[in-house]
Order: sequence, then structure tokens, then C-alpha cells
Amino acid sequence: MQKDTIVLFVKYNKLANRAMNGIIKTLSPQEWNKAFGGYFPSVRSLCSHLYISDFNWLKRFKNLREFSALKDPLFDQSCAFKDLLFEDMGEYLSGRPQLDDRLTAFAAEITDEDLAANIRFTDSSGNPLERNFGGCCLQFLNHETHHRGVISLYLELLGRENDFSSFGQAMKQD
Repeated sequence: MQKDTIVLFVKYNKLANRAMNGIIKTLSPQEWNKAFGGYFPSVRSLCSHLYISDFNWLKRFKNLREFSALKDPLFDQSCAFKDLLFEDMGEYLSGRPQLDDRLTAFAAEITDEDLAANIRFTDSSGNPLERNFGGCCLQFLNHETHHRGVISLYLELLGRENDFSSFGQAMKQD
């Protein structure tokens, strides 16, 4: 795996999150919290889960080596996977882009050597693990895509047309 792969996925996720959030900001508080019956039953719970998962993966990645993008005081706090963040949709809509910016800066620092290395971390159940760093990066980035698909379904059920699944914009040269 090469750094360019991770940078492309990060760029795609940032663009997809921005497009998704453009639709989310049109939701009423009732729609933001509406329960649809999934494991993460609402748009709010899915957005919270994605944020916490991304946040916690970035914190884990500090175990590989020091990344300047992860020195941000944002990462001094902790979030449990079971937490439900963002009572107010505006909190999420202002926090998500900040996390995406940290992720973009982090991806810029990754080297091909990092991607080939193993990382040791503790999973959310407290189990110590050692995994390939590049594989963890792909898992982390694919996780966003998976849950955005569920958010897409919830938005459709709320009558909001959406399509933020295209890699095309991310593949365009800057």
C-alpha cells in the first residue's frame, strides 16, 4: 500500500462528509433525532459514532509515532464508543470539519514506511492488539463509507435526496 491511497481516501471522505453535512444541516431537530430502528437508530447517533470512531482511531495512531497533526489539544480529551455526542446539530456541523482537517493533516504526514509497519493499540474492549498500520488506516476510512451509507438511507427515508458516494471529485487533480 502507498501513501497516495490513504490520501485519496481521506480526500474522498472529507468531500463526502461535506456533501452529507450539507444535507444534514437541512434537518429539523426532530429529523436529526428520529429513530429508524438500526443499531445506530438516528442520523445523530450515526454522526456521533462516526466522529467518535474517527477521533479514537486518530488517537490510537499516535502509538505508531509522533504525528504533529495529532498534537492538537482536541486529542487530549477522551470519547467512549458508547457516548452520544452533539445534542445540538450545530455542534456536530462545526466539529466534523475540524476533525476532517486534522485527518487531512495526519494523512499528509504518513509515509510508505509507516503503512508497512505494525502498530500496537488497545481496542474498545481493552484488548491489546498488534496490526498492520496501513490495514488499520483502510479499516478506519472504510468504516466512514459504511456508515455514511446508512445515513444516506435514513436521509432518503426523511425525503432528502442525496448522493455523496462518488470518488470522482476526490480523484480530480488539485
